[in-house]
Amino acid sequence: MVTLIVIVVIVVLVIGAGVLLFNGLVRRRNRTKEAWSGIDVELKRRHDLIPNLVETVKGYASHERETFEAVTAARAGAVTAGATGDPTKVGPAENALSASLRSLFAVAENYPQLRAVESFLQLQEQLTATEDKLEYARRYYNTSARDYNIALQTFPRNLLARTLGFQAVGFFEIAEADRAVPEVSFDAPVGVASTTPPGPPAASPQSSGPPPA
Repeated sequence: MVTLIVIVVIVVLVIGAGVLLFNGLVRRRNRTKEAWSGIDVELKRRHDLIPNLVETVKGYASHERETFEAVTAARAGAVTAGATGDPTKVGPAENALSASLRSLFAVAENYPQLRAVESFLQLQEQLTATEDKLEYARRYYNTSARDYNIALQTFPRNLLARTLGFQAVGFFEIAEADRAVPEVSFDAPVGVASTTPPGPPAASPQSSGPPPA
């Protein structure tokens, strides 16, 4: 009888421990999914801003077709990667999109007329704000993914995770150089001639006396 009671107690303890471990894994997995959904929201907002940004710059630099096509293609690649929900695929695609955006802003720097276009400045501010939110969401996701992956790899959770089909998740990596939105400065544009009409040529400094005989 005593042996039976001990066995029952052991079984109950094992089941209870298994339930606690399972619930802990589920909580970490759900938190990771929630964190990824925050990234997904910011990425979609970023993707939605880009077509308007391209069209605005195109109105002043229509001949920069290669740059516009590169941005459009990179955006399409980022959207396609985003549909997979795989951070290891989304990260490189977003880095490629950021690189093409840097080229777009480099083009914009050569057109000081854009300084008067309020929609361009607003789009740039919105994109900068989105990048900041995306960085916060990325840090939260990577922290959640790290905790979840560690839980999957530690004993005895790893035995339970392997049995119940829990899978590790990838990290979402964005290069710091790609994350920042370039600030377009029109104070001293490089390689652009001034639009101010040229004045008369400056007189050479000469003696104020009479001309030589």
